Amino acid sequence: MLKAIAVTAIVFAAGLAAVLVFALTKPDTFRVERSLAVKAPAAAIYPLVADFHRWTAWSPYETRDPAMKRTFGGTPAGKGATYARDGNNKVGAGHMEILEATGSSKLRIKLDFERPFEGHNTAEFTFVPQGDATLVTWAMYGPAPFMSKLMQVFFNMDSMIGKDFETGLAGLKKLTEKR
Repeated sequence: MLKAIAVTAIVFAAGLAAVLVFALTKPDTFRVERSLAVKAPAAAIYPLVADFHRWTAWSPYETRDPAMKRTFGGTPAGKGATYARDGNNKVGAGHMEILEATGSSKLRIKLDFERPFEGHNTAEFTFVPQGDATLVTWAMYGPAPFMSKLMQVFFNMDSMIGKDFETGLAGLKKLTEKR
């Protein structure tokens, strides 16, 4: 009986070590990006992103906790605008600050997660005119600490986050194309 327990423990330890070593092979950074063509000028789409107060109309993260606490600060919109959230397990807690607001072409946002996991990333929105449409790209990138690498062994982060980005971009499209 002890021999069976010892063999089981050794197999478990070897499996755990293999997972940890495999996690170490994952990249030190990550990037998730999605794009969608919206039949509207960038000037019609940009304000919906540059003003955190307007994210409730299109962001998929805003609907996951109806009781989520939101705090806005800094400038009303654009560079210097801030937004903090504190919600349930589906949204967690964190804050954002717009660091760069370039006309109607680009927004760069400092994105800090406090819970359920700590993370410090950058979100970026670009708006590129394409005839009568605008190609809107939503990206998030940043460092991949060991816990992130370990999660990547079991979950496809690009698919998980990418689906949210696709939903948000579709929301922007719906809001701006109906006008």
